[in-house]
Amino acid sequence: MALLNDLVNMNLSDHTESFIAEYVWVGGSGMDMRSKARTISKPISSPSELPKWNYDGSSTGQAPGEDSEVILYPQAIFRDPFRGGKNILVMCDCYTPQGEPIPTNKRNNAAKIFSHPDVVAEVPWFGIEQEYTLLQKDVNWPLGWPVGGFPGPQGPYYCAIGAEKAFGRDIVDAHYKACLYAGINISGINGEVMPGQWEFQVGPSVGIEAGDQMWIARYILERITEIAGVVLSFDPKPIPGDWNGAGAHTNYSTKSMREEGGYEVIKKAIEKLGLRHKEHIAAYGEGNERRLTGRHETADINTFKWGVANRGASIRVGRDTEKEGKGYFEDRRPASNMDPYVVTAMITETTLLWKPN
Repeated sequence: MALLNDLVNMNLSDHTESFIAEYVWVGGSGMDMRSKARTISKPISSPSELPKWNYDGSSTGQAPGEDSEVILYPQAIFRDPFRGGKNILVMCDCYTPQGEPIPTNKRNNAAKIFSHPDVVAEVPWFGIEQEYTLLQKDVNWPLGWPVGGFPGPQGPYYCAIGAEKAFGRDIVDAHYKACLYAGINISGINGEVMPGQWEFQVGPSVGIEAGDQMWIARYILERITEIAGVVLSFDPKPIPGDWNGAGAHTNYSTKSMREEGGYEVIKKAIEKLGLRHKEHIAAYGEGNERRLTGRHETADINTFKWGVANRGASIRVGRDTEKEGKGYFEDRRPASNMDPYVVTAMITETTLLWKPN
């Protein structure tokens, strides 16, 4: 008699040409991820070969009940680390039946920016550092913390090892390998300053791929925490007080920045970002004011400043970039719950397309 695990891990490839496509999309809050699966009966080589699908938008906060149908457009394909075999994860964005992007579809506008000829010519690269917090399921308190109490102060936990300092490593490593399996360009992981908090990095990714890969990496992480019975939080300041918040530092470069003389291009780009500081902050994540206090390795939310190797600045330029006269910079302002489509597109639009008066 087959056990449940035997059925879950069953290899279908010896018995059918069909495979399972898990359609993934962003829900009505802008951070909740939704998905549902369907059978695909013929081989496909690109997202355009997959059928569009629909769902009940009134149940996700994305459509009224009297006109609830929302259409999923497949946009990017990844290998499915949960089902394995030929099965796939499909990143989708969402449209009305008339073909208009719904308000929570942030990918559509980003794709327009990244397809602009001036942007395509500059081949924008992104590396996003996604911080997150693991919470105990029934009490919503960080993993490894005494229930209703606090661990020792910050200091021993960053990149730490040991049962009293590192909490949730099995989840983190499972996520790392699952992302590599899926085809995500995940470049690393580390334990963060606050115990129970971790980070993974996606990139370098070009243009719209950064958003697609980050959303699927988030999806995979939440699926793994579901299996582990742990709650995943992207709150930018999950614990008030003298504890680090959670960000999504976004590293950025263009072709001109990576070539000789690129440092001058970087400085001009940073100057433009400073002129639109308030607009960027408004789009960089909910609750970010609780994190950007000027303490705990952040700049004050109302202040824009940049510096070399300065983790208290809005924009940090690395020592190597300054030394070599070319490279990239890091926007430290985005919160952990930012939308990667919004942030990458906005940085690109400001630095490459926007012309100050």
